[in-house]
Amino acid sequence: MNVNQIKGAVKDAAGKVQRKTGEAVGSTSQEVKGATRQVVGKSQKALGDAQEAVRDAAERNRQS
Repeated sequence: MNVNQIKGAVKDAAGKVQRKTGEAVGSTSQEVKGATRQVVGKSQKALGDAQEAVRDAAERNRQS
């Protein structure tokens, strides 16, 4: 795992909590902020996943 995967997962989880809390208290702005944080987190995690895939492919090519 790399930093982007970890940070992305944390942002996604925090966004989910914020969104659910906004739903519970009836705060549309908190729901939107939480959903936005989730999207940012998922995007950052996807970036980290892509970085890992490139790193793994490069490592396999070096070993061949």
